[in-house]
Amino acid sequence: MTAGGADGPARRARAGGGHRTAMRVIALATVMHILRSRRFYARLITIVVAVRALGQIGQENQASTMARLTAWDKRQVERLERKAKSQGRAVKGTLQMARSGAPRDLAAKMDRT
Repeated sequence: MTAGGADGPARRARAGGGHRTAMRVIALATVMHILRSRRFYARLITIVVAVRALGQIGQENQASTMARLTAWDKRQVERLERKAKSQGRAVKGTLQMARSGAPRDLAAKMDRT
């Protein structure tokens, strides 16, 4: 029984190793078959071209988005500069009016009423 008991697990280990070896040989044969296939290379080339085209489309889209954003930002800065300049002129005009005093004809009209 000792000899049969010791021989049983060793035999199963060899059988398991044989199974793994067989699976490796099958996988290697499948890979070799795929690598010899023209259809595989045609699909691979199609995928590479498609991925490259999508990458370029993405870059162009990003560039046009950045160009639009830059143009919008420039318009906003110009608008704010015009607004600040306009407000600066309004403040300057208000200060000049305050220094000059009340209009003379307005004071005369107020006395008549």
